[in-house]
Amino acid sequence: MYSSDASLYRIPPRAVVRPHDTGDVEAALEVCRELGVPVTPRGAGTSVAGNAIGPGVVLDFSRHMNRVLSIDPEARLAVVQPGTVQAELQKAAVGHGLRFGPDPSTHSRCTIGGMIGNNACGARSLGYGRTSDNVAELELLTAAGERMRTGYDQQGRAVVDGASATVASLREVVGGHLEVGRIEFDRFGRQLSGYAVQHLLPERFDLTRALVGSEGTLGVLTEATVRLVRDAAHRVVVVIGFDDIVRAGEAAPAVVGLGPTACEGMDSRLVDVLRRRRGESSVPDLPRGGAWLFVELAGEDRDEVVARARALAQEGLGLESRVVTDAATATRLWRIREDGAGLAGRAPSGRPAWAGWEDAAVPPESLGSYLARFDELVTEYGMTSAPFGHFGEGCMHVRLDYPLERPDGLQVFRSFLQSAAVLVAEYGGTLSGEHGDGRARSEFLPAMYSSEALKLFSKVKGVFDPGNLLNPGVLVDPDPIDRHVRVAGSFPLGRRLAFAYENDGGSLANAVHRCTGVGKCRADNSASGGVMCPSYLATREEKDSTRGRARVLQELIRGDRTNWRSSEVHEALDLCLSCKGCTSDCPTGIDMPTYKSEVLHQSYRRRLRPRSHYTLGWLPRWTRLAGRFPRLVNHAMRLPGLKRISLFLAGVDRRRAIPAFAEKPFERRWKRRPHRDGKPVLLFVDSFTNGFSPEAAEAMVTVLEDAGFSPRLHDERLCCGLTWITTGQLDAAKRILGRTVDRLAEVVADGIPIVGVEPSCTSVLRSDAVELLDNDASRAVAQGTFTLAELLSRQQDWTPPDLSGTTVIAQPHCHHSAVMSWQPDEELLTRAGAELRKLAGCCGLAGNFGVEIGHYEVSTAVAEQNLLPALDADAFAVVLADGFSCRTQVDDLRGRNSVHLAELLARHRERHPQK
Repeated sequence: MYSSDASLYRIPPRAVVRPHDTGDVEAALEVCRELGVPVTPRGAGTSVAGNAIGPGVVLDFSRHMNRVLSIDPEARLAVVQPGTVQAELQKAAVGHGLRFGPDPSTHSRCTIGGMIGNNACGARSLGYGRTSDNVAELELLTAAGERMRTGYDQQGRAVVDGASATVASLREVVGGHLEVGRIEFDRFGRQLSGYAVQHLLPERFDLTRALVGSEGTLGVLTEATVRLVRDAAHRVVVVIGFDDIVRAGEAAPAVVGLGPTACEGMDSRLVDVLRRRRGESSVPDLPRGGAWLFVELAGEDRDEVVARARALAQEGLGLESRVVTDAATATRLWRIREDGAGLAGRAPSGRPAWAGWEDAAVPPESLGSYLARFDELVTEYGMTSAPFGHFGEGCMHVRLDYPLERPDGLQVFRSFLQSAAVLVAEYGGTLSGEHGDGRARSEFLPAMYSSEALKLFSKVKGVFDPGNLLNPGVLVDPDPIDRHVRVAGSFPLGRRLAFAYENDGGSLANAVHRCTGVGKCRADNSASGGVMCPSYLATREEKDSTRGRARVLQELIRGDRTNWRSSEVHEALDLCLSCKGCTSDCPTGIDMPTYKSEVLHQSYRRRLRPRSHYTLGWLPRWTRLAGRFPRLVNHAMRLPGLKRISLFLAGVDRRRAIPAFAEKPFERRWKRRPHRDGKPVLLFVDSFTNGFSPEAAEAMVTVLEDAGFSPRLHDERLCCGLTWITTGQLDAAKRILGRTVDRLAEVVADGIPIVGVEPSCTSVLRSDAVELLDNDASRAVAQGTFTLAELLSRQQDWTPPDLSGTTVIAQPHCHHSAVMSWQPDEELLTRAGAELRKLAGCCGLAGNFGVEIGHYEVSTAVAEQNLLPALDADAFAVVLADGFSCRTQVDDLRGRNSVHLAELLARHRERHPQK
């Protein structure tokens, strides 16, 4: 799990240490010194340059040393541990009207220690500067175990406490290289490659700023005091469209002259990737053009900020400009930028795209010309790209579709990077403008620095770390850039796969390597209404993040140390809820539930399975059987002894209640129900709705008839095979689902839409069926299947019932949000006048997951993230949950009633009938 970060490199460590305090770090360093084992400090592992991985001990500070220790609002200072997530520091500071200025796109999960290691900048560095501009004090341990504190006295002079011999030696070393230190460094704001030796010159000796950006090679950070800034009261975004990215780059210096806090460039090639991934509605309306600048202006007076924005829009810098004063629209625009690193994981060619030449920078006045030359270089190598970045400071981000799967892939990779390094040096630029050199670029430092400068780097490293213990292979005596590339080569599995993986060329290797390691699965995505990754939020363990699982599956694909049945593989996948949250929230498009089903399928094919696979995995069969004698079954399940035995045999946790079977399944009620004429629609009634909650289907019929439809039921009992899919019984799932899809394809061919009651089953028809069956019938059914809200949104002459005065706590089903989008439901409820509180995250039950033995604690911990606090805060609100699992969880953990959307609409229609 720790063998890679957000880079394309792989180095399995010998051990991972998660220190609780500085004493633990000291102890780890002492052992490593004695044994000669390298040490690599790591925060969230979002480094794109391979500087958070190493062959010895990895120190994971994010697990325990992750607290904001204090905030001094008067002095505008915060004391934090290195594993503190930047967003957590922001939460602690915002109550005082303050913020930490640097804000990388990974701010929701990157750590302050990692930001200090790389001298992170972010989109708003024009306004707030780099991390090195915002650090007041550092506490660190040298490789020798000495404690060192750097900072400033009351007069602002740099001071150092401890390690006096080290400081003396450092002054002596720099004193012998004064000319190179004064000439080759600090030529423009984003020149961050190499060590910041300009801060070690005698006239400005400032060890705090010199250590920022040293990538964990000079010392191990244990605590930091950072400066906070007063956040501007008002922000306005101006979006300017240009013919192409070159014109956008050329215009950036003129924009910067107007004093923005951010000036970000975005190519249409990246926006096109977003549209393909998330649909047209995912992109706000942009000015015409093939590239854009997103310019943020900020200030204390709203009228003044808006006036400046309008003046900028009227400057005529591009084809068209738009002033965005609406905060929600601005947030959607910034989300495109923040997801850039993940979205760029797919090149315009459709092939995987990789880091490696990720954040080069040139003086801003040269950016346009550099971008043109860079595009020519990419085309020359037969590759494609979608650039974006901090154009106001000349920094460009890009990922490229290196042909790493080819036998000569690494040679092409090396040749391109060598050419790119020469090109950026020609413009007086830097290999890294933000993310550090790491393993991706350190080898090419000679392209931009003289041999004298490189000698100085080596001597500085020697002063702090003479035994090369700290993060070896980075900056000084670097690893070759083509060593340890994790994605090089092809990885045949030797077995036929069950799923098609049509977006990955039929390759599970390509699918699991979609994970670029940007780590959005480690963030609390609630603020954006996201789901991913519920199990990580419950446990805070790397193995329970989508990224951690992807890394283990990448090891499976390699076949070096793991196979389908390896305990490591199954342990990593065990707490995956199969919620599908990653399929929509992960910017790279990871689909962990599908990969989990594939692993279970391959592991247990023609073998004895866990007993829950035969009970919960075959639940539709048992539900149908119990539906013949529902009263008898319900009575038997209330007998304490029989209930306890039944739960154990079923593999269900004893703390779970068994939902009561409906005394009259829906199919029986349907036969006795009078039907109205109208537009035909096929109601897809799943096993759960039919056997446990037929009231939801009845309400569905009522609402559909009210909207002018004539609901129908298929003559045959149809099942989507969901429980077989989630338990990896994919041969059976194909048979069950194939029969269903064949029948439904006939309905769709007659022009009749299908509407599902249960979101998880509806999502199977919309998504899983295509991946599992990979035929025209499944694609036709996917296009012809709708949720209730989607279908009603197409009826222009239908008016929803009046929900004014009704407070609704809505728990969207994870599959609903991920596969179909819950936006039509939200719009319908808002139009009806409901006071809506939409919950983010998963309910925690997630089908069979939450009831299985061994999952109860995690299931309830997931519910405690969002669902249970919302229920406890308002005992009188209507709880809306379309998913049977969600309703079961609400009832099980709080004994509270919840309703399907159809039930809510039907009830209020009856109370307030239309005239």
